[in-house]
Amino acid sequence: MIVLGAGPAGSAAAVTAARAGLRVALVDRAMFPRDKLCGGGITGRAQGFLAQVFGPLPDGLMRPVGFMRLSHNGQDLGTLTCDPPFGTTMRHRFDAALRDIALAAGADDHAGRRAARVEPATGRVTLSCGTVLQAPVLIGADGVHSATARALWGRAHDPARVAFALEVEAPPRPGPDVLDIDLGAADWGYGWAFPKDGSLTLGVGGLAPRNPDLAARLAAYLAAHGAPEGLRVKGHHLPFGEAKTTPGEGRVLLAGDAAGLVDPITGEGIGWAVHSGQLAALAAVRALAADAPGAALGHYTTALAPALEELRRARLLRAIIYARPLRAGFARMLARHPVVQARYLDLMQGRRDYADIRLGSVFRALRRSLAAGLDRARPPG
Repeated sequence: MIVLGAGPAGSAAAVTAARAGLRVALVDRAMFPRDKLCGGGITGRAQGFLAQVFGPLPDGLMRPVGFMRLSHNGQDLGTLTCDPPFGTTMRHRFDAALRDIALAAGADDHAGRRAARVEPATGRVTLSCGTVLQAPVLIGADGVHSATARALWGRAHDPARVAFALEVEAPPRPGPDVLDIDLGAADWGYGWAFPKDGSLTLGVGGLAPRNPDLAARLAAYLAAHGAPEGLRVKGHHLPFGEAKTTPGEGRVLLAGDAAGLVDPITGEGIGWAVHSGQLAALAAVRALAADAPGAALGHYTTALAPALEELRRARLLRAIIYARPLRAGFARMLARHPVVQARYLDLMQGRRDYADIRLGSVFRALRRSLAAGLDRARPPG
């Protein structure tokens, strides 16, 4: 089996397949450790998937953070206690650690070699060094700009439906660790300030077509957090609600960002990347055991269906809470109702699914909150 991309999705696929006895080529264009734009937040859901797939991770890889502060355009909405704590991590260390586990399980290392040509029909991959690999099943875990997806369909994702994010690493701040999320820092997105060992990650991101002024939004967000000038800015696209209903074609399966498996409200993708990488590998193992590699996609699509349904519901909810007329009402609901805050945290932690939320009830509650705000804004008489 060939796995293209050695991030969390690719490493999860590689370690799962290798432990099942398959020979696995793990390909990535970068040498590791390598940098990657990411807030680096590891939710409770993601931590569960990581433990299931990789087992114990190296000590100190994640920093536990027990509080989350929500705001809207700088206005405080409340601070929540996170139990269990969120984890924060630097992706260059995190991704390298997961990849090391996959290599230790027996995956063949092809780092620093770009997939110059991917031939989905034959399972042949030509690397930039000239090496030719061939396998009955390919797993494309090569990110939002996936070369595997482009080989299948000409492009990886619809540009109108992806997000763009900008981020810096700032000096750490004194005081207790708190995850800061500002729901008004970007349109159809948010800003984040995540404490990590030795730094504070500050960023803003949102649906790309709705944020042509994202650089200005980042500058305002950095100023609000007292960040020094001259910090290096990183930018990257995210498949923000562009999950593929059929995650592949033929003998090719897509996982993680390549399949669009990012929560369209929270932007969380690590957990779904690890989960989908595992499911893709298990589907390949099952199909190859039956000498039917073409059946892998069907097995994978069936196994992934609950995750796809969860992301579909999140996309519907996003259209309600991020709509411009209702967004202020959502912020007021968070500020005034501890139950709403707790449910929001449960969603981020993976303790609650979007299937547990009645969209109609949310819409009606937001309309009531908006109407109450307008009534208070009217002058008396």
